[in-house]
Amino acid sequence: MAIMVRDLPADERPREKLMMSGAACLSNVELLAVLLRTGTRDHSVLRVAEQVLARYKDVGLAAMMSMSVSELSDVRGVGAAKAATILAAVELGRRLSQKAAEKVEIVHGPEDAAHYAMPRFRFEQKEHFAVMLLNTKNHILGLAEISVGSLSASIVHPREVFRAAIRYAAAAMILLHNHPSGDPSPSKEDIQVTHRMVKAGQIMDIPVLDHIILGDNRFVSLKEKGILS
Repeated sequence: MAIMVRDLPADERPREKLMMSGAACLSNVELLAVLLRTGTRDHSVLRVAEQVLARYKDVGLAAMMSMSVSELSDVRGVGAAKAATILAAVELGRRLSQKAAEKVEIVHGPEDAAHYAMPRFRFEQKEHFAVMLLNTKNHILGLAEISVGSLSASIVHPREVFRAAIRYAAAAMILLHNHPSGDPSPSKEDIQVTHRMVKAGQIMDIPVLDHIILGDNRFVSLKEKGILS
């Protein structure tokens, strides 16, 4: 016979545990169980939560950023209403992260640029290439997305990049893109595109200050690695 949450001691039940000790004390399974609220006749809500997470074990929680209602509803015990609740919670978390990042107004170094862009691109399942546009005092004017797909010279063209810079009247820019694998190590293509943009920036008199590759809560600065020029 399956052990249900109601059979557990009060301080082991996810909702009660959250109220007594705070959400930070809960595991991912327990947090998801709070959102699901109930399980099935045969499985506790904790077991249903485990089954949801097990579907995306290779990607982890990052997969929840791109799941659909129909995908979640495939798990027994998760109907459309519960799926909508989960996705709403995920989106709220994403927006909160973006709000925190927006407090960065001036770029003093690669950490500031990465912190600003990380919430937007960290969980994307495809590569997104963007440019951060700066004024003469390195205030952020905007973040313009240029392309989606594997980074290559054919996809990322200087024409599109510098069109965005001119539109924002930018004095300088920082290149940014994500690696969906979570590993921000630069590829040969990343370095080739960087060199091409740096040369174009010299011609346009809009310098490329850095190229930052975003991974899973970590990043690599090509300037810091000495391969920007």
